[in-house]
Amino acid sequence: MKLKFKVQAYQTNAVEAVVDCFAGQPRSDGISYRIDPGRSKQITAEEAGFKNADLQIPKSEVLKNIQAVQRHQNLPISDKLISSAGCDYNLDIEMETGTGKTYCYVKTMFEMHKRYGWSKFIIMVPSIAIREGVQKSLQITAEHFTETYGKKARFFTYNSKRLHELESFSSDAGINVMVINTQAFAAKGKDQLRIYMELDDFQSRRPIDVISRNRPILILDEPQKMEGKATSKALEEFNPLMILRYSATHKTQHNKIHRLDALDAFNQKLVKKIAVRGIQTRGLAGAAPYMYLEGIEVSQKAPVARIEMEVKLANGDIKRQLKRLEFGRDLLSVSNGLQAYNGFTISQIDANEDTVEFTKGFELRAGEATQDISEEHMRRIQIRETIRAHFEKEQTLFTKGIKVLSLFFIDTVSRYRDYDTEDTKGHYAQVFEEEYEILRDEYLLKLPLEHQDYRAFLERDEVSKVHEGYFSIDKKNRLVDPSVKKTGDEKGLATDEDAYDLILRNKERLLSQNEPVRFIFSHSALREGWDNPNVFTMCMLKHSDNTISRRQEVGRGLRLSVDQTGDRMDHPSMVHDINVLTVVASESYKDFVANLQKEISEALASRPRKANEAYFKEKVLRTEHGDVSVTPEMASQIEFYLIQNGYVDHQRQVVEAYHTAKTEEALAPLPDTLVQYAPQVFELVDSVFSADALSRIVDDGRKPKTNPLNDNFEKKAFKELWERINQKAVYRVDFDSDELVEKCVAALNKELNVTPLQYTVQVGSQGDSLTAEQLSDGKGFKVKDTRIEHGQSAFSSVKYDLLQEVSENAQLTRQTVARMLSSMEKAVFDQFKKNPEQFISEASRLIKEQKATVIIERLTYDTVEDRHDIGIFTAAQTGNDFSKATDKLTKHVFDHAIVDSNVEREFVAELDTSSEVVVYAKLPRDFLIPTPVGDYNPDWAISFEEGSVRHIYFVAETKGSMSSMKLRPEELTKIECARKFFAEISKADLPNNVRYDVVDSYSKLMDLVARQ
Repeated sequence: MKLKFKVQAYQTNAVEAVVDCFAGQPRSDGISYRIDPGRSKQITAEEAGFKNADLQIPKSEVLKNIQAVQRHQNLPISDKLISSAGCDYNLDIEMETGTGKTYCYVKTMFEMHKRYGWSKFIIMVPSIAIREGVQKSLQITAEHFTETYGKKARFFTYNSKRLHELESFSSDAGINVMVINTQAFAAKGKDQLRIYMELDDFQSRRPIDVISRNRPILILDEPQKMEGKATSKALEEFNPLMILRYSATHKTQHNKIHRLDALDAFNQKLVKKIAVRGIQTRGLAGAAPYMYLEGIEVSQKAPVARIEMEVKLANGDIKRQLKRLEFGRDLLSVSNGLQAYNGFTISQIDANEDTVEFTKGFELRAGEATQDISEEHMRRIQIRETIRAHFEKEQTLFTKGIKVLSLFFIDTVSRYRDYDTEDTKGHYAQVFEEEYEILRDEYLLKLPLEHQDYRAFLERDEVSKVHEGYFSIDKKNRLVDPSVKKTGDEKGLATDEDAYDLILRNKERLLSQNEPVRFIFSHSALREGWDNPNVFTMCMLKHSDNTISRRQEVGRGLRLSVDQTGDRMDHPSMVHDINVLTVVASESYKDFVANLQKEISEALASRPRKANEAYFKEKVLRTEHGDVSVTPEMASQIEFYLIQNGYVDHQRQVVEAYHTAKTEEALAPLPDTLVQYAPQVFELVDSVFSADALSRIVDDGRKPKTNPLNDNFEKKAFKELWERINQKAVYRVDFDSDELVEKCVAALNKELNVTPLQYTVQVGSQGDSLTAEQLSDGKGFKVKDTRIEHGQSAFSSVKYDLLQEVSENAQLTRQTVARMLSSMEKAVFDQFKKNPEQFISEASRLIKEQKATVIIERLTYDTVEDRHDIGIFTAAQTGNDFSKATDKLTKHVFDHAIVDSNVEREFVAELDTSSEVVVYAKLPRDFLIPTPVGDYNPDWAISFEEGSVRHIYFVAETKGSMSSMKLRPEELTKIECARKFFAEISKADLPNNVRYDVVDSYSKLMDLVARQ
C-alpha cells in the first residue's frame, strides 16, 4: 500500500507562520564559498560550497513580522527576540502529536527554499526512535513534495563513518537535509564525539567545522528532550542561521509563532477521539463472591449482563467463567452451588447507566470487580477487553476497507515468546489465543447475514496468524528485550535500530487487509517507534510508572486512519465516528480520564482562561477581504453575546452550553455588526481554555454509541401515524399454474443463455537468478504464457438434482418445474451440459421473475390481530454505523438518521426543514412486510401538517432512480406488494388512509401527497 498525502489548510497555516516571520528577506540561491579541503587533499575546482545566505533584514523587522504572525494566530505578543544557543532567531511551533509535524517542517524547508533560497537544513532528534521515524517520513513524502515543488530534497542520516556525505551536503546547491540524533554530538564516548575531532580519514578536518560553514537552519524535533547543558552548548557549534523548535509540549519558551494544541487538534478533528475501558476492583464487606461486570448487551430483547464469576466444575474444581445473565438469574444456581453467591440474584440491569443491581442491595458498574484481582487475571481481562473492542470496531470499518490494528505494550519479551517451551508461546500469547477463539466464535454466532464478507474474513486466518511480536532480534534470530536508555530524557526508551527498522519497514504491510496480523505485541520501550495510523485499540500490559504519562501512552494511536487505497479518513462529517482510539486501562475509567485530562490541562497552560473584553480587544480577524482588528466596542459585543446566551459563567469561562450548541450548529445569532465575521469570532472564542471542552475528548469505551429517541417520538401526530401502520397481515396468492408454466417456458426459451466452462492455463518458471527479497515478496516465478480453454462438464463426477435445485430456488413444486423444463426447446435445455451450475442459477432467476409478475396480479393481504411492538424503535438505538449518520435533526424521532445513500441524506435534509412535515421516522429494520419474494422493510414513515397536503400519512421508499427499468424484478415485486399491503390495512381509515409510494427526492414526495 502507498500512503497518500494532500495539502491541508491547518498544515499550510503552520508552514506560513514560520515563513512569514522573514518577510522582506531577498531570495538568494545560496552564497558560494570555498570548502576547506583539509591538509591531505589537492585543491580542485569542485570544492565550491553553497551556504545559506545571512538575514538581510534587521532584527527589528523580524520582530515585527513575528508579532504580526502572533496576532493572526491569537498568541501572546513577544516584546523581543529570544536568543538561545548562540542564535538570535528561535521560533517555537507547537503541534499536537498525530497532526503531522514532520510533514509540516519538511514542507517548511521547501517553502523556505522557494521564497528565500535557503537550502541547508539539519533535523535534530533526541532518540533513535524519532530519527528512524523521520527517515521513514522523508522517504514516503519525497514523491509528494517533488510533485508539489518540482524539486527533490537530498537527505541522509549523519554517520561518523560516512563523512563523505558531508562533502555533498556542502557542495550541492539544492535542498539538502541532514538528520542527526543528539547522541552523535552531545553524548559521552570517543566514537560518538568524532564530530569534534580532526580525523585522518577526513583530511585532518573536524566534521563540525564543515557542517557549520553552511549556516544551517536547525529544526529540533521534540526540543524539550534536548535541553541538557551539553546539548544546548553543542548547538552553538553548528553556527545556525535560525532554530525552529517543533513539539506538542515545549518546556522552555522562545518566540512562539504557532499553536495547535490538544484541544485545537480535537476540535478541528485532526486526531482520533479517545475512548477508555477502565477496570476497577471494589471490595464488599464479609466473604464477598468474585464478580467482574464486563459490560451490558442491548438488543431487541431485554438487556443481558456479561459477568465473569466463579463456577464449580463437575470434578469439584472452581474456575472463573464469563456468563451472559438476564434479569432474575440466581448466581448461586449459575455457580453450581458456591455458597458465596447465596442471595445474589439480579434485580435490575440498567443499560443506560451500565450497572447491575442484586437483591442484596449491591450495585456493580461495568469495568468493576468485587475483589482484588491478581495481576495475572487482570492481564487476562485486559486482553479480553482489547479483543472485544477490536471486534466491535472491525465489524463497523471492514466494509469501508479500513484495517483495524490493536497494540499491546509489554515490559518483557518472555511473556509473549518463551523459548523454553515447546511451542515458544509465552503466557500472554497463550491467553490471547484462548480469549480470541472464544470471542471470535461468539461474534460469528451473532453476526448478521448481510455481513458475509466480514464472516469470511474472521474465518480466514488461524488464531496463530492474527498476532505477531515486534521486539529486538538477537544473532540467533530470536526476539529479545531491547537495550534501554537508563538515564536522561530518553530513560526507558530502546536504543536498538533493528527493532525500529522492523516496525517502520512493515508499516504499510500491516495496513493491508490481506495481511493476517491484526494484533501486535511490542515492548513498551519501543513505543516511540509506533505511529501506525490504524491502531484503534491500545493496551498496556505492564506495571504503571511515573516515567510515562497517560498522554504519552495514547499519543502513539492518535493519527487518523487510512483505508486500503491509502486515503486518510478525515472527512469532517465522519472523523470521530470512524477514528476512535480505545485505551484498555488497568485502572478505573474515572481515574484514567481524570489523570489524562489533568495532563492535557497542564499542557494548555499558555491558553487564555477568560473570554472577556480584555482578551478579545485588538485581536486580528483574518477574513478573505483582509485583516480586521477587534475594536473595544466589538470586543464588548462579543463578551455580552457570550453572557446573554449562557455560553460563559460568571468568571467568563466558556461552558458546555457553548460547545454543545457549536457541535449541533445551533449557536445563537451574533449581533448584526459581527455577523460578517462569524467564523473568525467563534475561532477566537475557541482559543480560550475550557475545562468542559476537555471532557469531550474522552468517552467511556464500554458505552455503546446510541441514537436516542427524542420528544418527537411522543408527539400525538407520530402516535396516530404509528397506530395506522403497525398492523400485521398475511398474504394469499391464487394463480393459474398453466398460465405460470406458459410464461416461464417462453422466458426460458428466449432469455436462457449459458456460458461454457472456461479454464485459464498459465505457464511460468523461476527467473535466472533468485533473491531472498523476491521469494519473500512472492516474485520468484514469472508467468510466460496464459491461455483460455473451454471445457465440457457432461462427464462431471458431480451429480445434480436439477428438479430439486430449481424447485427450491424458485419455491415451486417439483411437478410444476418438471412441466416447465420438459417443455423447453431441446437446444436451450442442452445448455445444462455446458455449465450445470449457471444453468440452474439462470433458470431459477427467470422462473422467479415470471412468478413475481403472475403473483402481483393475484396477491391479496388479510390483516391479523397481531401488531408491531413499539419496542422495535428502542432496539434500533444500538449497533448502528454512525459514519452514515446525519447531523442532529429536529423532526425525526431519533436524534440522527442512519442513511444508506446521498439520495437519502438529501431527502432527510429537506424533510427536516419542511414546514409541512410534523414528524417522521426511519423505520426500524424489524418493521417487516411479508411478500412472496422475501420480507420487505420500507424506509420512511411521515406525518404532515393537517390541511397542508392531501395525504397527511405517508410511507416512502427512497430510490436513486424512478425508472422501473433500473430496479431489480425482486425490488419491483416488493414495492407492488407494499402498495397492496398499505391499501389493505388502511382502507378502514378513509379519507385519512396511509399512502405508500416510491420517491427519489423531497419534491417528488410533495408532488405525490398533494395529488387527489
